Amino acid sequence: MNTSAATPLTTKQFWFYTAIGTVGFFGLWYLARALQLAPPQFLPMPHEVLAKFIGLFSQPFAGSTMDVHMLASLKRYVMGFGLAVLIGIPLGLAMGWYRWLDDVVTPLFDGLRFIAPVAWVPFAALWFGTGVGGPTLIIFSGAFPPILINAYRGTKHVDALYLEAASTLGVGSFKTITEVLFPAAIPSIIAGLRIGAGLGWLSLVGAELIVASSGMGNLIVRAQSAVATDTVMAGMMAIGMIGVVIDVLLRRLETYLLKHRRS
Repeated sequence: MNTSAATPLTTKQFWFYTAIGTVGFFGLWYLARALQLAPPQFLPMPHEVLAKFIGLFSQPFAGSTMDVHMLASLKRYVMGFGLAVLIGIPLGLAMGWYRWLDDVVTPLFDGLRFIAPVAWVPFAALWFGTGVGGPTLIIFSGAFPPILINAYRGTKHVDALYLEAASTLGVGSFKTITEVLFPAAIPSIIAGLRIGAGLGWLSLVGAELIVASSGMGNLIVRAQSAVATDTVMAGMMAIGMIGVVIDVLLRRLETYLLKHRRS
């Protein structure tokens, strides 16, 4: 049986393949411009996009510089994602422990979790206008389901021996959840956080296209209206960079928690 796909890459191999992918991507981009597959107005050069990205930190667009737009988006994101974490993890753990709570929440949750976050945009606009509440609701609707589901599933994979030992020692429900279920479910919870973080960030950008007067999504839609393709791509670049940083931070959190979990 071929097991090469499961063999981890060395550091040199990782950076080698990363370099190949990066050079190939930008090479195709420059080639597309050289072949004039699209007008320069709609397909700027990579170095032009980079120059625009840097320039937006000192030259305001849509009323603010790039850093102000980024901070506005992050503020909304932290509120929506934080709310999803504060509700999703405890509720998921509690549902895994209390059967009656699982029976009460699951039917409603199963119906709501299949509603795309963008479907909440009309309600967000009507209820909150262009304030912080609308994007917060949409981010929450994107991040909450995977966080809750993974916290719940994490409790279901806890070794029954731990639960029996806690019961034998007379440990109450609250301590069982916080000191037995939660530590054991950390890998599943972190997986849910990473998925929820990505979906929440994507939901934020979609929300800002419609119900926000600032932020990365608003910058992109304003740039599209002005046919400023380089600004659109610079905004996309910023969105991707922030998304990578969020994922890296969650990976660091996972490493930290798992390390202390074993100690």
